[in-house]
Amino acid sequence: MKQQRPAFPIQLDSLSGGQPKSKPVAAPPRPAVKALPVPTKGQGLTPSPRQGLGMDSAAVRARMVQKLAQGGIQDAVVLQAMGAVERHRFVETALVNQAYEDTSLPIGLGQTISKPNVVARMLALLREGASGQLGRVLEIGTGCGYQAAVLSHMASEVYSMERLKGLHEKARDNLRTFRLHNVHLLLGDGMAGFAKGAPYAAIIAAAGGHNIPQPWLDQLAIGGRLVAPMVTPAGHQALVVVDKTAQGFQQQVLENVHFVPLKSGIS
Repeated sequence: MKQQRPAFPIQLDSLSGGQPKSKPVAAPPRPAVKALPVPTKGQGLTPSPRQGLGMDSAAVRARMVQKLAQGGIQDAVVLQAMGAVERHRFVETALVNQAYEDTSLPIGLGQTISKPNVVARMLALLREGASGQLGRVLEIGTGCGYQAAVLSHMASEVYSMERLKGLHEKARDNLRTFRLHNVHLLLGDGMAGFAKGAPYAAIIAAAGGHNIPQPWLDQLAIGGRLVAPMVTPAGHQALVVVDKTAQGFQQQVLENVHFVPLKSGIS
């Protein structure tokens, strides 16, 4: 029987060579990271400054969700979260009419907001086998803040890291009016993860390198899952799913994808 992933993170013993020990201990106190005052589930949304183009209608988001379901996304929690977040708030004004199309769009500094189908697919993989709400989630690559907003409807807490200061500030501005108290935006090197918030029930990355960074594996809780793009030996990117068990790691390589390269440092 497949081991059920934890709804809340489990503290790990110290790791040796990236391999977890089998005995978990109590989770550490939550770090004192200032939450971005960005609506909690069920709250109304502040009117968007980009009104007048019909993008504020729930029917527009409902059509996007219907297309996602027709494309194979069956997780009701993911579909509900995708339908709850106004994607047009996270794209440039000149591109707002394309906000609900299944296409990636530039958000500045050479980065993009992923296609809705790719976002939904990765979130569905993250939740696969989980029951109820996810616990603490680490997102690598905040970008414009859209995926963090969607994750806020699915997880108890979201720690989202961005290495580009310009995008970190853009995400902060985009999310401020939503007042998502369970979202913490962090400016930092995503390849190092965020150890103070670990262990995480789930880790998701929006950039792909040749390997999964060891800190991500170390910071993943036993029973947790990591979903990220990774460059394969053939030279293209593919989605990779890593499950952490008491005995070690189990990896699946799935379909080809195209994400920006994973880089270290802060710019």
